[in-house]
Amino acid sequence: MVSPQSELSVALWRGGKDGVYQTYQVPTRTNQTILDVVTWIQRNLDPTLSYRFACRVGMCGSCAMTVNGRPRWTCRTHVSKVASAGRLEIGPLENLPVIKDLTADMRPFFEKWQRAKGVFSPSKTRDDAIEEIKPDTPARIAADKAIECINCGVCYAACDTVRWNPDYLGPAALNRAWSLVNDVRDAGNTARLKAISADGGCHACHSHQSCQQLCPQTLNPTASISGLKRCATHAYLQGEIKP
Repeated sequence: MVSPQSELSVALWRGGKDGVYQTYQVPTRTNQTILDVVTWIQRNLDPTLSYRFACRVGMCGSCAMTVNGRPRWTCRTHVSKVASAGRLEIGPLENLPVIKDLTADMRPFFEKWQRAKGVFSPSKTRDDAIEEIKPDTPARIAADKAIECINCGVCYAACDTVRWNPDYLGPAALNRAWSLVNDVRDAGNTARLKAISADGGCHACHSHQSCQQLCPQTLNPTASISGLKRCATHAYLQGEIKP
């Protein structure tokens, strides 16, 4: 069904780092999403357009792009909510290298996850009994608040500290570290706290909370980072880690 406004003027980023915005005219539809718009352009106007998506229902996060200056999941963002006077500007996620058009290179994002020791380090073997974790303990509650991250990169693209400091690990990697710090089954906290308290770690966060404001999963990485700051400081005072 066509909406009362028959066309959208859509400026899309084309090319790599030194690309430009190119404008397309796209018919509007009821309940149209940003991903619908990008897909229509690729299928009807320019098959060379590059972009990334998978599930289309807000489960994978791979369709994240910059829409009118803000990082968003394009599959869940309706045109009616963000279009201004029938105009849209769609680009790749910021703070990441551009591969081509709307496709950003996520390698720096995941490499920082590795630097933050965001991998579970088991404290037991498969031969040990499964440990019972009570859901109402403070540590489990803290971990639960952080575990729903799906690595879409929206918080990373929104983070001004990442923009100013390329070495900063970023909200998602530090949020993951916080979830593991609070997992009593994990045995890697000494190395993890040392990693996240080094240059570019949790103490570089300026607490702007743009990550919390724009997270599609309504997580609060800033709160997680604050928890890491407290844990790292305590570990330092106890002599568990050194500067």
